[in-house]
Amino acid sequence: MKTEQQAPGRTAAPPTVETELAPIGTKGVIGGAGALLLLTVAVVLVAGWHLTQGTSSVGFGDLVQLALGQGSDHAGEVLVGSRIPRLAAGIAVGFALGVAGALFQSLSRNALASPDTLAVTGGAYLAVTVVAAFGFSVPIWASGITAFVGGLLAAVVVLGLAGGAGTTTTRLVLAGTAMALALQAATSALLLLFEEETTSLFAWGSGSLSQLGLGGFWMALPVVILATGAALLLGRRLDLLGLGDDSAGVLGVPVRSTRAFGTLLAVFLTAAAVTLAGPIGFVGLFAPVVVRLCGRFVPAVHRHHVLLPAAGLFGALSVVLADALLRAAMGADAAISIPTGVTTTLAGAVVMIVLARRGRDSGPAKQPRAARIGARSRLRFAVVLVIVTVLAGSAVVVGLLGGDTWLRTGDIALWLSGDAPAFVQFALDERAPRVGAAVIAGAALALSGALVQATCRNPLAEPGILGITGGAGVGAVLVVTSGATAAASNTTILIAAVIGALVAFALVYGLSWRHGLNADRLLLIGIGTWYGSMALTTFILVRSNPWDTPRIYTWLSGTTYGRSWEQVLPVAVVLVLAVPVALLVRRELDLLALDEDTPRLVGVGLERVRLMVLVVAALLAATSVAAVGTVAFVGLVAPHMARALVGGRHIRVVPVAILIGAVLLGVADLVGRTVIAPAQLPAGLCVALIGAPYFVYLLARSRA
Repeated sequence: MKTEQQAPGRTAAPPTVETELAPIGTKGVIGGAGALLLLTVAVVLVAGWHLTQGTSSVGFGDLVQLALGQGSDHAGEVLVGSRIPRLAAGIAVGFALGVAGALFQSLSRNALASPDTLAVTGGAYLAVTVVAAFGFSVPIWASGITAFVGGLLAAVVVLGLAGGAGTTTTRLVLAGTAMALALQAATSALLLLFEEETTSLFAWGSGSLSQLGLGGFWMALPVVILATGAALLLGRRLDLLGLGDDSAGVLGVPVRSTRAFGTLLAVFLTAAAVTLAGPIGFVGLFAPVVVRLCGRFVPAVHRHHVLLPAAGLFGALSVVLADALLRAAMGADAAISIPTGVTTTLAGAVVMIVLARRGRDSGPAKQPRAARIGARSRLRFAVVLVIVTVLAGSAVVVGLLGGDTWLRTGDIALWLSGDAPAFVQFALDERAPRVGAAVIAGAALALSGALVQATCRNPLAEPGILGITGGAGVGAVLVVTSGATAAASNTTILIAAVIGALVAFALVYGLSWRHGLNADRLLLIGIGTWYGSMALTTFILVRSNPWDTPRIYTWLSGTTYGRSWEQVLPVAVVLVLAVPVALLVRRELDLLALDEDTPRLVGVGLERVRLMVLVVAALLAATSVAAVGTVAFVGLVAPHMARALVGGRHIRVVPVAILIGAVLLGVADLVGRTVIAPAQLPAGLCVALIGAPYFVYLLARSRA
């Protein structure tokens, strides 16, 4: 991985779509006014089609008659009561997110910055969920302020941890994605713990245009208009800011205040959109990107007085068109339960992957200092290995003892000998498989993370961020929602999860290959695939039996509840086979973690080893998902802690990381079973709530 060289105090702008596609000449096919007019006409035409889509029999002819003053009262009621509010929400939300995305991308000079990749939507969603979960009764305008505060805090944290504006694309997206994972874990915990209070927020959390009237639209409209107008007043400053902080400062632009005010405006727009329709994903990413790509034909869009309204109009067009296409393709009755955000997130994931493939080099994600620690002494390694082994054993023993009823160590001995009382026998028969699932799956995820981090040369990567666990989750959820019998589903879930993980891995690896495999490109495409798999999972969930949704959602959050030895055995087998492979290629892993050139110089088949290692990592993650659901952060935290304790040599990192992973998920399972007993919190959420602060710590230490 190449390291950027720059003069002290200067901010280097990473390559963006805008700079790569800036037109050579000054003349285009049409001017800025013409482009805005075309977009407006397109929005009007699509809006007209959107009004004809619905569950009632009111069609285009009825609407024409209504416009001529000859329509029926029924048609008027349908139009005013349902279709116009839905259309108005789509236009307002799409416009707000388009302008917000354009602001974020311009302020950070980063084509992949958006309300989603900066975790702004995640922060706003969490804030709204907190209000609902704890029963606070607030008017809609106060909900908007709540969403604004949550989104602003998330954006400030992500930008601060990533190193501010001008940071590398990989680093910014990694910081935003990890923060989004943490916020999602906290939101999921509230949705599960306060199921009755938040029952309406699951589908809304993926972005829904369903409205009870125009009240929400009229509340959001002034915010969108005023924030967009203020952003247009910043247009000239934003144009100059694109030249770089130093150049803009020389030309009289107050860089810090411009960036701060622009960020506030973007968060205001995002909060208004989230309050009105939930977090509709990735419109803020692809709307400004598509507009910028048109700069070859319309050079005026590179100036912000045209770019901002154009991005807003294209965002509105995208949301309304996605909703209309969904209804036309699936039928209004079937599409009513599908959040519009699912469609836009899938489109945004595709755009993100395309951008990652087009980028020349998004720059390295600076490694934390702990990741660069050299080899430790043998004595230190031996001491650490003994300690983590004892901790892993303790996690197993305490996990067997803990629960809504605590047992004693003697009960375990009686259970093993077959002489335990009935209630002890029942308790340990239920606890043993889930403790085994937690410990073994945690070890497998840790090993998978160690392999992924070595291959990507990035200690902030993990199987989930590469899309592997997301693909496994899609495959498993397809089986869980298919109505298969419980006896057959365990094997079928395992097969489906493995197939899903391998398909996702093949997709990420194939798309990342371009005259070789670039580690940054692999990460960015993996993150895009992860977002796409999450959208597909949501689509499958909302179309399944609604009574099964809490159970499936709990499983997706990472749970050991109701595990059996049949589900644990495949993970154990794959782990036993993978450990010797990892130790066999330990030298190659050490070389892969250095750079691209050193392995080739010493005769290592770089791509062959990398492919084999990633396949093993995918199998480990897939079997773990089949056993305990989708668990994040174990594959991130455990290998990094191992390197910090014993150095960077994989002969030492691998066993220590495996044991740390077993401890993390084992303890998380115990905490989830006991902290709010008799209720339970999924182990995956406990791990995320523990792992997220540690990830924040890693990013904070590695800031430039």
